[in-house]
Amino acid sequence: MKWLVTPPNLSKLYGLPCRALLRKRGTHSGGLPIMFNVPLGELAVFAVALVGAGALTGILAGVFGVGGGALIVPVLYELFRFLGVPEDVRMAVCVGTSLAIIVPTSLRSFQAHKARGAVDMDIIRAWAVPCIIGVVLGAIFARYASPALFKMVFIFVALLNAVRLIFDLPWRFGTDMPKGPLMRAYGFIIGLLSSLMGIGGGQISTMIMTFYNRPIHQAVSTSAGVGILISIPGALGYMAAGFDKAGLPPLSIGYVSAIGLVLFAPVSVWTAPIGVKLAHSLAKRTLERAFGIFLLLVSLRFIASLAGY
Repeated sequence: MKWLVTPPNLSKLYGLPCRALLRKRGTHSGGLPIMFNVPLGELAVFAVALVGAGALTGILAGVFGVGGGALIVPVLYELFRFLGVPEDVRMAVCVGTSLAIIVPTSLRSFQAHKARGAVDMDIIRAWAVPCIIGVVLGAIFARYASPALFKMVFIFVALLNAVRLIFDLPWRFGTDMPKGPLMRAYGFIIGLLSSLMGIGGGQISTMIMTFYNRPIHQAVSTSAGVGILISIPGALGYMAAGFDKAGLPPLSIGYVSAIGLVLFAPVSVWTAPIGVKLAHSLAKRTLERAFGIFLLLVSLRFIASLAGY
């Protein structure tokens, strides 16, 4: 893909009215060096912004004890908005890139939890097929759905979790996980909503398991396996869904920003211990309320964007 940057003065590109990035084949910005068919100056600014966003996400992930899309998607959304990525593809790119970033985290986390014997493989097996079906449908929706759909799904799930965390609500649906169609339905819902939100499913699957009286440590451990079911087919699906779409960021594979994946993930892992140190100075309920407030603010931000702000 080749982007035409106008005007050639890079100091005017970002944060100012003339920051628009116009995707136009067969041209390049006058006189600027080109790499991968993208002006080097544009690519450098994009890379630096991604490193900064990855560092921020790593710190937040360390503070709140999570590493999924609930943090990655809103951070990427503000970054891509700042860089002028068009609204009609922005949210899909955030979701697709988030799913790709979650893949290595999910694999490593699942291996560690399984080695400790904390994963309920019966739940993984029950959810595997319906979860993957939900993820695939979510990727198909991504190609044709309005950007508002992604935001509404994110708002719904994030608000639900925010209320639960802020007010510490002891919701219970039963004393043990259900069987049969309801169990498979949960798997499908987890896959579909997670695919549309760009998360590894941990928020939703953990919440469902705790609703049925499963210990939080087992719920978190099992959710790591759910993350594999979601992130791998989800990332591949978003690559395919965004094929040949106009207005994508530089070096994108469909709706997955390759440069975002390469730069974002390692930096976020590197800065996470900073957040962990901060987290250990705070009480558990303080952290839960803080994460709930964070999700509430993200929801309000997306509600404002739906209203045109």
